[in-house]
Amino acid sequence: MHKRSFIKGLALAGVSAPFSASALDNWLLLANKKTATELASDDDFWTGIRGQYNLKTDYINLENGYYNILPKEILENYIKHIREVNYQGSYYMRTVQFDNKKNMAAKVAELMGCSSEELILTRNTTESLDMIIGGFHWNAGDEAIMAEQDYGSMLEMFKQVGRRFGVVNKVLSLPLHPASDEEIVTLYANAITPKTKLLMVCHMVNITGQILPIRKICDMAHSKGVQVMVDGAHAVAHIQYKIPDLHCDYYGASLHKWLCVPLGVGMLYVKKENIEKIWPLIAEGDRKEDDISRLNHIGTHPVHTDLAVSDAVDFYHKIGAERKENRLRFLQQYWTTKVRNLPGVIVNTPADPKRSCGIANVGIKGMKPVEMAATLLKKYNIYTVAIDGANVHGCRITPNIFTTTAELDVLVKALGEMGSAG
Repeated sequence: MHKRSFIKGLALAGVSAPFSASALDNWLLLANKKTATELASDDDFWTGIRGQYNLKTDYINLENGYYNILPKEILENYIKHIREVNYQGSYYMRTVQFDNKKNMAAKVAELMGCSSEELILTRNTTESLDMIIGGFHWNAGDEAIMAEQDYGSMLEMFKQVGRRFGVVNKVLSLPLHPASDEEIVTLYANAITPKTKLLMVCHMVNITGQILPIRKICDMAHSKGVQVMVDGAHAVAHIQYKIPDLHCDYYGASLHKWLCVPLGVGMLYVKKENIEKIWPLIAEGDRKEDDISRLNHIGTHPVHTDLAVSDAVDFYHKIGAERKENRLRFLQQYWTTKVRNLPGVIVNTPADPKRSCGIANVGIKGMKPVEMAATLLKKYNIYTVAIDGANVHGCRITPNIFTTTAELDVLVKALGEMGSAG
């Protein structure tokens, strides 16, 4: 099978034609002829992958970071799960529901390299990390450290425990263009005092895409007796890593982002020795103090969504972790390197490829982010999101593996014109 003839066949079939799982498998066989680095810039190859998605043609979607569109293969399996749960009804809910969720959690744990006894499925990152913040054993005067660039829901939860328990919250501001890992580690280290109990840090900052040196931060904090909670919402299935290698105490993420699980599934990792230290979000019946399932009671919920976790993990492995990461990093570098030195254009993401991957943030001098986002959509048919706060002013740009360089060329042209006009 030749790539160009295959792509031509896709075009003749039309955008709505199904790209079957078997066709995808055959297409991926072509990947074996090239390294992940070579494939990263191969638009022909990724156009074949694009055929696995139903995409709106009204605009160029560069806001994939909020919710990743499901590939057809995952979507169709998800619909089957909905039908099956509905078919079995209460019988399903009272028999295999909990075992199936535990099996899905074990599959995520395997992906993340941790024990299944340390990971549960939640509904999203907010639930995962707010459970740690709210369930921590706080005393009046205890201190917590975070950055203003951290996600708003967790910052609000820290404010609540501050009001409720007398916790002192120390909020830092991350440098947008750090000179080294040590600059970031030192920033956190200087904020720690004998009263510090918990430090929150983003693995990948959601508004800029900056990847932080998590292991170095964790090792530093542990040397001072401080636990570390990591927000990994954008890191799972985006970049390659294993949670134990990070040396963190707690790790939360949303699987509906880069892993492409349907909306409503997240994950929470709690290091075994810390499980007994956290109060559940919702009270559970008798469990051993070190049994992570005691943190997992949420009542009746859409259990069919949990079942799609297995499909999403399988699809991720099929695409290939290295291929996906390299593609996402290539796409970000493709457009950011073209606009960094343009008049009036401000890139709020580090230039070093190791400090970011698929996500980046860009602003226009003298233009409000909300106006910038509106102009990109109305004038150039580019959909993105405005970020205006926490020392970041611009639009977050999040392409996906199906994004083409031709689409990013439209973004580059738009930013060039907007920057010059400003």
